[in-house]
Amino acid sequence: MAMLFSRFSKLLALFVLFAVFQELPTLAIKKSYVVYLGAHNHGPDVTMADLDRVTDSHSQLLSTFLGSEEKAKDAIFYSYKRNINGFAALLEEEEAAEISKHPEVASVFLNEGKKLHTTHSWDFLRLERNGAIPSSSAWKKARFGQDTIIANLDTGVWPESKSFSDKGYGPNPSRWKGTCQVKNTTEAFCNRKLIGARYFNKGFAASVGKPLNSSFKTPRDVDGHGTHTLSTAAGDFVPGANVFGVGNGTAKGGSPRARAVAYKVCWPSDGEGGCLDADILKAFEMAIHDGVDVVSLSLGGPPSDYFLDASAIGSFHAAVKHGIVVIASAGNSGPQPGSVSNVAPWILTVGASTIDRELQANVHLKNGPLLKGTSISKPFVNASFHPLISGVSMTGVASDERITPYHAFSGTSISCPHVSGVAGLLKTLHPDWSPAAIKSAIMTTNPDFKT
Repeated sequence: MAMLFSRFSKLLALFVLFAVFQELPTLAIKKSYVVYLGAHNHGPDVTMADLDRVTDSHSQLLSTFLGSEEKAKDAIFYSYKRNINGFAALLEEEEAAEISKHPEVASVFLNEGKKLHTTHSWDFLRLERNGAIPSSSAWKKARFGQDTIIANLDTGVWPESKSFSDKGYGPNPSRWKGTCQVKNTTEAFCNRKLIGARYFNKGFAASVGKPLNSSFKTPRDVDGHGTHTLSTAAGDFVPGANVFGVGNGTAKGGSPRARAVAYKVCWPSDGEGGCLDADILKAFEMAIHDGVDVVSLSLGGPPSDYFLDASAIGSFHAAVKHGIVVIASAGNSGPQPGSVSNVAPWILTVGASTIDRELQANVHLKNGPLLKGTSISKPFVNASFHPLISGVSMTGVASDERITPYHAFSGTSISCPHVSGVAGLLKTLHPDWSPAAIKSAIMTTNPDFKT
């Protein structure tokens, strides 16, 4: 009898426990989304009160779905209020689906991650001949891109690079309205060459779901990719650049006298996509506000509907609405169909090819033989020897203790800023040309690049 009672008690306890769990509310998983509403109709004299009203309108719209403005304000982590109209927020899947049905909403999409996609290059493009710049060169005609403002959305910038020295530069262009976003005001980060730097991390923070430490609150480049791409587009002349003696020459960007701006939107990630949509869209909004002429974008993801693609939306507002030339990499996937990134027609999308240069290297094996080899780079421009960051390993292998301030990269990440630099030259030479006209000129120009 006692044994039967014991078993009954256990069964009763299990039943009660099951009933309690059944009564507990199910906690829905929240994810970060971008809610795109279109464009603003601000006049030229927009005020802070105007921007505040936009922020309030976003909270009011979201509150109709979440139940209160307090909940809406807590959910929103970006309000796109200057040129692009929309917001980024933490939402449940069902809430996002309902918001997408609202008549004022153009689209709602997940805040997903995109991934990151020279001394001889400009000779190959006929801007110079064996180190000499002919009088017919577009460099001379366009004053080396003087005072054109080229922005780069990437991993940030290493400001100590010689490519960003401001020796010989005058005051910043009067149209520049940007800033240098550094917490340490005593740090000499920006100058008259590197005139602006911002970082955007709220989309990344929402994606990883945890607070970010101080290393995520700076535009400083700790990867090297952004420094390399920005200097390829707008780096000044740096003689004696080489990688352990290989490829020795003068490093420079396509518009070596342009002003450079870094927008850090890509962060170290366990996965491949450390460049989040919400951050990319916010960077585009600020690039428009700051007054840049060219945006270079060496990142991307699988092609998607334009209304669900932050790069397509941001570049549309920049190029079509505000006349900013947007250059983006096509990606390094393929060759299967549908593998090209950044295919919106208002973007100048850049692929990769080969070049007329080989880099010789020898490998000495332990058992004696010496093997002679040739390295062929595969962007359409080659051997991009630009300052990376000081103290960087040559190969990334833990046992390799060699470091170099210069490096060679390949791929569409590097071909993209080459075209961005050329676009900067055309913008200097023809400031009234539209992005479409500049795109057409680049795509239909012969190899001698006659303007």
